[in-house]
Amino acid sequence: MTTGPEPPEDEGRSRRFEDRDTEPIPRARPSEPPSAPSYPEDFDDAPYDPLTDGVYADRARYDGPPSFTEDEFAGLRGGEARPVPVGSRVAPLDEEASRHAARYLFPTEKFRGEWKRHWIQLAKEGLVAIGATIAMGYVAGWLTKHNQTQLRTAVLIIWALVILWCAWRVADWWYDRFILTNKRVMVVSGIFTRNVAMMPLLRVTDMKYVQSLTGRMFGYGHFELESAGQDQALRNIRNLPNPNELYLRIVEEMYEPEAVEARLGRAATSEDDGT
Repeated sequence: MTTGPEPPEDEGRSRRFEDRDTEPIPRARPSEPPSAPSYPEDFDDAPYDPLTDGVYADRARYDGPPSFTEDEFAGLRGGEARPVPVGSRVAPLDEEASRHAARYLFPTEKFRGEWKRHWIQLAKEGLVAIGATIAMGYVAGWLTKHNQTQLRTAVLIIWALVILWCAWRVADWWYDRFILTNKRVMVVSGIFTRNVAMMPLLRVTDMKYVQSLTGRMFGYGHFELESAGQDQALRNIRNLPNPNELYLRIVEEMYEPEAVEARLGRAATSEDDGT
């Protein structure tokens, strides 16, 4: 039995592909980029499609420039920021140190504030002066009535010495200052003999303030500082005014110095703008 000539190899292969129950996959032309998906103009009225769930919503959310309120731009523009709650507000820092404190600051040190002791520290001296004056008046009158001139003179001298001692204590209270900078805390005291005690903020390991019942009534407290060293020039600092505010200032200077600089920068910008 004779057979006809066999078809070429390429022709038989093409016939086998044609006999398959498949469709050829069209190839994308390099010159034609894939078409971008079309979105409806009104995304709210777009029909729900499980395959594109979230596409319209994301496009509506991120399409276009973002919008911000004036309050959000206030801090960036250097304007007035939102008010801080009263319970955690820190009062504005002092502009510059007094001449009593400036002499103990080096040029690169940034002054943060100084405080005199609370007036409660002079309570004892005030009571002594009032009591001595009342007693002197009563005794001097009785001695004058009985013609005791020498004793009356001695009573007046004693009263004058007591008043001078009280005045000395008041002057010492006036020159006693607690000073805070960005590097350290200091206590400067004394009139003729000056005592300067200081502790670097980096060495402060623990700090607390104690406020008794009378301290809460009159607004003063006692600070206790702990450091890594054994010999501490500053440990107990008594009768400081506004202890809660002072505590926040010291802690902020220790842990958030950038916040202090930012607040001072905003305050300086507001003063330059005349607000």
